[in-house]
Amino acid sequence: MQKLLLVIDMQNDFIDGALGTKEAVAIVPAVKKKIESFDGTILFTRDTHFENYLETQEGSNLPVTHCIKGTDGWKIRSELDELRTNEAIDKVTFGSSELGLMLAQMNAEDPLESITIIGLCTDICVISNAMIAKAFCPEVPIIVDAKCCAGVTPQSHENALQAMEVCQIKVER
Repeated sequence: MQKLLLVIDMQNDFIDGALGTKEAVAIVPAVKKKIESFDGTILFTRDTHFENYLETQEGSNLPVTHCIKGTDGWKIRSELDELRTNEAIDKVTFGSSELGLMLAQMNAEDPLESITIIGLCTDICVISNAMIAKAFCPEVPIIVDAKCCAGVTPQSHENALQAMEVCQIKVER
């Protein structure tokens, strides 16, 4: 059995760029430590948009251009990216169906002991991908390390953690 760590969207635009927050900046050292000490497989996701972002549904609801493929804001924070050993999963939506399929396949080939999720933003992409992981691997414990996550606001971070707990996702505080 293998353990899996999902590092969600630890990109410059979400840390101190277009949509950055002081809370996101504050978790970077804890995220780095978690990655360095994790004994298992580590996968990174990368929020990926294109020049037409403002013309998309997401862009009309959140009219802040961010994570445009190839830009500095799209890149995973350098001190975390240097720890990456495989290609990041580019996702054009909050939750990645590609990730869900990958998790189901990994679990079928070599059962997953657990899936731990960390990253940004707790209340958007972390919760979306945690729910996808739960849907595609319903018998695998899904864990969210709250100390390695940050939301759009501290309140929305906490709301997302509580929502995930109700959905039988273990939140480590």
